[in-house]
Amino acid sequence: MKKIPIFQGACTAIVTPFGEHGIHYERLETQLQAQLEGGVAAVVVCGTTGENAALSQDEHNELVRKTVNLCRGKMKVIVGVGGNNTASVLKKAENAAAIGADGILMVTPYYNKTSQKGLIEHFYYVADRVDIPMILYNVPSRTGIGIQAETYRALAEHPNINGVKEASGDFSLIGKTRSLCGDALNIWSGNDDNTVPMMALGAKGVISVASNIVPAVVTSLCALCLAGDFKGATELYCKYAALFSALFIETNPMPVKAAMEMLNTDSGILRLPLTAISDEHREKLRGEMQKLGIME
Repeated sequence: MKKIPIFQGACTAIVTPFGEHGIHYERLETQLQAQLEGGVAAVVVCGTTGENAALSQDEHNELVRKTVNLCRGKMKVIVGVGGNNTASVLKKAENAAAIGADGILMVTPYYNKTSQKGLIEHFYYVADRVDIPMILYNVPSRTGIGIQAETYRALAEHPNINGVKEASGDFSLIGKTRSLCGDALNIWSGNDDNTVPMMALGAKGVISVASNIVPAVVTSLCALCLAGDFKGATELYCKYAALFSALFIETNPMPVKAAMEMLNTDSGILRLPLTAISDEHREKLRGEMQKLGIME
């Protein structure tokens, strides 16, 4: 069963511009406009980079509604709905579908670690009940559980499960998954520094943190890969590799929000338990951006 990918190329995991008393939607509109001008194909709202775990249900619903309305006809919108309560995840997915999102991003459940059988039932429970394409999200460094290649094969049989954001960094797993699933499961890189090798293995693009500050660069990187110019893509990647690394010098999205602040792009405050990065790391991040001419 060949599945058409929800998007190809660059997708920005957009930050949420929190204020002291809620979300600054004017700032969100400015951020989305910058992504549109940078040529990205899609945005993920309410994802890890958007501090999804710190959102109330009402905030989640309104943030999705605003983003869909601002992006309609311009960029695809994928909504982060994952959690460790399957029934609550379904409610978020139903809301995303009703508002008109183009897809949902559903991370593996965390803390209450399940089995591979439990993962299949968790994802199937939601996919069976909403008419919207689902992207699985595998990030075991955060959740403590990973999806195995054989589990991907079972999940790929569901018509609503469009693909996976793979952030495990396990290229053996990615290669085996491609072998078992073929075009029945689209794959996107979940890490900026894995984009080129993953696209060489057939990934359709990247769900990017770096594109919050350099959307045109990430768009170009994906375009080179999609065109089969991996030599050019490698050269571009190497130019920005240190920046991609520095954006994860502390827990995401702490560094990228610091970078946006330094670029006078108001990304809002962080919500506890996340805090500002250390002065030492801030200067390292500043240095990488200065080397690239992104800032003075």
